[in-house]
Amino acid sequence: MKAVRIHAYGGPEQMRYEDVELGSPQPGEAFVKHTAIGVNFADLHNCQGRYPLPSLPHALGGEAAGIVEAIGAGVTHVKVGDRVAYAAGGPKFAPGSYAQGRMFPAERLIPIPKEIDDVTAAALFTKGLTAQYLIKSVYPIQAGETIVVHAAAGGVGLFIAQWAAHLGVRVIGVVGSEEKAEMAKANGCQHVLLSSDPDIPNRVRSLTGGRGVPVVFDSVGKDTFDLSLRCLRPRGLMVSYGSSSGSVPPLDIFTLNRLGSLSVTSAAFAWFVPNREELLMRAADVVDVVLRKTVKIHVCQQFPLKDAALAHRAIESRKTIGSTVLIPE
Repeated sequence: MKAVRIHAYGGPEQMRYEDVELGSPQPGEAFVKHTAIGVNFADLHNCQGRYPLPSLPHALGGEAAGIVEAIGAGVTHVKVGDRVAYAAGGPKFAPGSYAQGRMFPAERLIPIPKEIDDVTAAALFTKGLTAQYLIKSVYPIQAGETIVVHAAAGGVGLFIAQWAAHLGVRVIGVVGSEEKAEMAKANGCQHVLLSSDPDIPNRVRSLTGGRGVPVVFDSVGKDTFDLSLRCLRPRGLMVSYGSSSGSVPPLDIFTLNRLGSLSVTSAAFAWFVPNREELLMRAADVVDVVLRKTVKIHVCQQFPLKDAALAHRAIESRKTIGSTVLIPE
């Protein structure tokens, strides 16, 4: 099998397309031959070492769709020939999807309905599950509310905006360009602000009668954290679930008091899909909104697997929109 691995941490120049030996599925595992592979910002963090890999060399990637070609002893969740997808996350489910195929715990495989094609499925579950737990569990949004969503033209941002709008929530999206603003407006955002605008908190307050919003969903991190806090109403919640611009610096907790007794949470994927029961419950919700066309998955960039480094460079340039997928040869 071919895989994209790194032997040392760094930028895309560290990525190598090379042969790997996979062996046979161990008890509880299935071998999935990949048909499409999702790319997420966390993959860049893995490559850079901000999210360390279990060992080096190691394949990158946390998401893919494909066909079960072999199963290990004791596997009952899937059978050979099943179309499945998966989203890795947490210490028990390491990256490794940038490959023609891989072994993966069978209990973490999600069946793909026939109505969803492989490319869509590869881009669906990491972003969709993240959006689901953010708006259903971390902060259960309610009709009539107004929320702020950063990176609103990205994979998770588009998912949240469309779903929230369907639920009767007014979405203020923050994006990095006019092109991304058009995408956000077409996908659930009633108002769109450019991230270059230094007056975002005041603009948010002008859209909310001076009060602010009850929640901000922020995947950007360092560059937006402070202004996100200033968008919140008293006792509002800042949901930090990513750090594309870098890690958030240390925070004086009494700043939250001064700004209105605010709350901050960091909502990590692994803690919201800890077992198969919760994984499938959330996945069913995600599949439902996609099948009902409440949420459209925008796969705007596709690259051959061997060109994964080009995909990373495109994401680093902040020019990508929607989701990015790799196609194995």
